Amino acid sequence: MSDATTAVAALKENMRRFAEARGWEPYHSPKNLVMALASEVGELCTVFRWLTADESRRLDDTPGLREAVADELADVANCLFLLSVHTGIDLTAAVMAKTAKNAIKYPAPSSSGEGGGAGGDTPAAG
Repeated sequence: MSDATTAVAALKENMRRFAEARGWEPYHSPKNLVMALASEVGELCTVFRWLTADESRRLDDTPGLREAVADELADVANCLFLLSVHTGIDLTAAVMAKTAKNAIKYPAPSSSGEGGGAGGDTPAAG
C-alpha cells in the first residue's frame, strides 16, 4: 500500500477495525482522541527537537531517524483517522474546504509580486 493508491476511507476503516478488535471504542471519545493526537504530535516533535533545519531534511543520514519519523507520523495519522471516524467528519471534505478558505486568506503571489505572505506570513496549515 502507498499514498498514491490508498484511499483515506481505507485507512480510516483499518484503524476503526484495529480499535474495535481490541475493545477500545469506549475510550475513543473525541476529547480523548484529541488528547492522544496532541501526545503523538509531541512525540513527533521530540524526534526533531535538536535537529537543525538542514538535518531535518536529510532523514536518511542518521540511522533509524527515518523510521522514527515514520512511526510517529503513523501514530499521528491513526489518531486523526479515529477522530474523523468518531466525529463523523469527512476528512477529505474538511481538508478541501479548509484549503479553499486558506487560498482566500493567503492568496498566491501574483506576477507583480503582491500577495502570498512573504516576510513570515506563511502558515504551514492555516
